[in-house]
Amino acid sequence: MTSLLDPPRTHSVSPDPPARPPGRVRRVIRGPAGQAAYVRPAALGLLIGTAFLYLWNLTASGDGNSFYAAAELAGTQSWKAWLFGSLDAGNAITVDKPPAALWVATAFARILGFNSFTVLAPQALMGIAAVGLLYLTVTRLAGSTAGLIAGTTLALTPVAVLMFRFNNPDALLVLLTVAAAYFVVRSLDKASARWLALAGVAIGFAFLTKMMQAFLVLPALGLVYLIAAPTSLRRRLLHLLGALGAVIVSAGWYVALVELWPASSRPYIGGSTNNSLLELALGYNGLGRLLGGSGNGGGGGNGNTGFGGSAGITRMFGDAFGTEISWLLPAALIALVGGLWLTRRAPRTDRLRAGLVLWGGWLLVTAAVFSFMSGTVHPYYAVALAPAIAGLVAMGVWIAWQQRTSLSARLTLAAMVLATGAWDYVLLARTAVFMPWAKYVVLAVGVIGAALVIGGRHVRRLLPAVVLALVVSLGLGSTAYAVSTASQTHNGSIPTSGPSSSAMGGGGTRTGGGDGGGPGGTGGTPPSRSGSTTTTQQQGGGGMGGNASASSELTALLAKTTTTWAAATSGSQSAASLELATGKSVIAIGGFGGTDDAPTLAQFKEWVAEGKIAYYISGGQSGGGDSSAAGQIQSWVAANFTATTVGNTTAYELVM
Repeated sequence: MTSLLDPPRTHSVSPDPPARPPGRVRRVIRGPAGQAAYVRPAALGLLIGTAFLYLWNLTASGDGNSFYAAAELAGTQSWKAWLFGSLDAGNAITVDKPPAALWVATAFARILGFNSFTVLAPQALMGIAAVGLLYLTVTRLAGSTAGLIAGTTLALTPVAVLMFRFNNPDALLVLLTVAAAYFVVRSLDKASARWLALAGVAIGFAFLTKMMQAFLVLPALGLVYLIAAPTSLRRRLLHLLGALGAVIVSAGWYVALVELWPASSRPYIGGSTNNSLLELALGYNGLGRLLGGSGNGGGGGNGNTGFGGSAGITRMFGDAFGTEISWLLPAALIALVGGLWLTRRAPRTDRLRAGLVLWGGWLLVTAAVFSFMSGTVHPYYAVALAPAIAGLVAMGVWIAWQQRTSLSARLTLAAMVLATGAWDYVLLARTAVFMPWAKYVVLAVGVIGAALVIGGRHVRRLLPAVVLALVVSLGLGSTAYAVSTASQTHNGSIPTSGPSSSAMGGGGTRTGGGDGGGPGGTGGTPPSRSGSTTTTQQQGGGGMGGNASASSELTALLAKTTTTWAAATSGSQSAASLELATGKSVIAIGGFGGTDDAPTLAQFKEWVAEGKIAYYISGGQSGGGDSSAAGQIQSWVAANFTATTVGNTTAYELVM
């Protein structure tokens, strides 16, 4: 029997089977030599099941987050908007994130046509790919069984189901960081600088997806190579420096392009204070998130569960984050501690310990930052923790099971099962009307399973019962929540998982004249949306205001315009909803929260004088007050143009 601490065997392609006699031919799915027969079909089943979960009834959520959907629409109408991630095809202002996720989604829409499917499907495909890559990564560390456990755990994490069925940048961020982990694990085979550099490239493009959050996994990636790569310390350090250079180049080329591009011929960088992508990274999406109050609108969030709850070590277990990500978090932490103890005598290059360092470092650093950051934090950010939790649980179960003759191993596994059962009982109790019986089942099976693990060492007939107890106690709670998440529609800017629909922070769901449930149309040409009902934000900074319907009269009026921008209104959520309803460009004055200094009053006057804006729509969100650009423009319009009522909205025709 191979020792647990022996390095994994190198897989080789199995020879062709001997010729069979004439008669019925049986087709089999075979993997590498030495691999169990069930592994290949099980892996295929994992991907098929994940695809069904992530793609089933996907278009029920309409446009999902209208903010990013409108930017995708703009990218199908303007190459410049695609390059910069503009919210509108007239290129007045960008979204408040770099555009890598929009590059991918817009490519789908240009090829297949802009509709609900092409808005949401790219993220679902990213999720399927992330599950597959995690399976491959953990398989190289601990074998195929552990890989299957990891992939299944990621696929059934509630916040993963949520974000892989939604059009936020987090889906691409997770895929790229898992890809980076895979490349690092590949680099451990022969201390490969090439594979390590590929990991750096993946992190660089993850920066172009969600900026500084991409760097939270860097300490774990660097540490595992520094510890476990089979070469000298000097070469390990040189390889890490080369990988850091790959990060800088793969992220820096776009930052340099934006900074060197004449500001007068590109859109304003939304969320920044000085029209700079670098400042956006360091301010609003950097220190503003960590410390609060730095950058453009980066503060806030404490005490509001919609923004993650109060900062502190228990935030990941609290009301906001708990049901998103913490179902297996206690088990993952136990697996990390127990796994490191069980592999304490392994050689430096041991793969099992390397995996524990990789996923453990990823989990601890990311969770600590999310827990203590004082700026804006949303519960769905926790999807970044899902691969690490899945990896740790899978490796912890595998290591403990392989060493189950050891009391320490059995205690580790029993503690994982019991902690999961007890904590899932608490989480299920928070939603009293959702499967009220499930919490008792999970708790009971957790207690029974822990007892079986500790006492069933030599009783082989108990093996099926032990395995069943492990599956139920470790998977029932999160799986039930994940499936219920897939059955709900999600819209707005702050979606949440679970058995109820979420639509916080703006809409975008069409309740009439929709696009259907699959790809279609002509790339680059938006479908007609006349007569559909969309939601626009009213009087709420940061996109958190109440909702009001854009009337069919207003939609029809703007759809007839031929100017560069059909209209201008305060705030990105309001503008996005109008764009999705009409297929026309709308200026989002002040950006996402109405606080950006873009466009300035002077610039707005110039565009009006040139006949580029047809209407000004009042009632959007403006978080900067009367002194902001949005406030100044609204006052100037009200003083110089005549207000008319269109449907339920006040509009001004901007005719000089």
